[in-house]
Amino acid sequence: MAKSYEKEHPVKAFGWAARDTSGVLSPFHFSRRATGEKDLRFKVLYTGICHSDLHHLKNDWGSSKYPLVHGHEIVGVVTEVGSKVQKFKVGDKVGVGCLIGSCRTCEDCADDLENYCPKKIITYDGPRYYDGTLTFGGYSDHMVVDEHFAIHWPEKLPLDGGAPLLCAGITTYSPLKHFGLDKPGVHIGVVGLGGLGHVAVKFAKAFGAKVTVISTSPSKKEEALKEFGADSFLVSRDAEAMQAAAGTLHGILDTVSAVHPILPLLSLLKNHAKYILLGAPGKPLELPVFPLLLGRKIVAGSAIGGIKETEEMLNFAAEHGITADVEVIPIDYVNTAIERLAKNDVRYRFVIDVGNTLKAA
Repeated sequence: MAKSYEKEHPVKAFGWAARDTSGVLSPFHFSRRATGEKDLRFKVLYTGICHSDLHHLKNDWGSSKYPLVHGHEIVGVVTEVGSKVQKFKVGDKVGVGCLIGSCRTCEDCADDLENYCPKKIITYDGPRYYDGTLTFGGYSDHMVVDEHFAIHWPEKLPLDGGAPLLCAGITTYSPLKHFGLDKPGVHIGVVGLGGLGHVAVKFAKAFGAKVTVISTSPSKKEEALKEFGADSFLVSRDAEAMQAAAGTLHGILDTVSAVHPILPLLSLLKNHAKYILLGAPGKPLELPVFPLLLGRKIVAGSAIGGIKETEEMLNFAAEHGITADVEVIPIDYVNTAIERLAKNDVRYRFVIDVGNTLKAA
């Protein structure tokens, strides 16, 4: 007998879900838990579509649990608060990103790095929630979350253009801060000018850094320089230009999610510099060792950020006028948007207008 997700919890909910590896999303009735004493419930207004949604849809990483309600770049308005909630009230604008739970006791949680907690619970398709049920994300009409994992939305930050910052924003902001690349005079390379890359350029420039965009697409040069304020542009397949730029960068943020060679990119780094992987290719990359040994170069990775840092990032974005460049779509366009995203046919993030277009059948 098929499980009834509509009767699993006391509060009815509605969204769009994928049922299998075909990745096709369709209307889905389910339920959410009652509002606990430290929970807040909110009406979802906007939800970004992240490139990682594609991997989860198709089970590319072998961890997908169906039915799958996507969405971890979520902005909404609070409709109910529990009796012990202290930070929020009904009517507040709120953001929820990739995390909805963690152990709250480990070393990483104590350091406000819940994103590295071994028991973290991600917003959808993660380890099961504390009660053993699946986590369902923001392609839905409402959500309930512990107040610790919700963030006050800055008044000056647009809801639609700001939503992707809850993933793309913190994914690029956090390594810039952690690896000391957030200072004027630092020269940063950004590999890939997509959903992550264009936001990385904006944050790096706001920190006062010099930015070089590195891309396989010469057609993106004008956009990188004129719209996003990059200082220079390199076509990674242009061997002569790459050689001329060798040894010029203090750090590189690699935002590409496809398998690609990193040896030519390592040559762009100064000695003692950092190459930081932010994309998640489906297959291992080849890592050449000699450039690392001979230049004491570091290859590192970084994944989103903790709740405190995410709030800091949103406030910084509001102060500096940073948003993602978005195409706002209705929920019934989501399957077409997913197809377009797979072809990189978006400038630069899709955001679903959930509040105005999601209607229960």
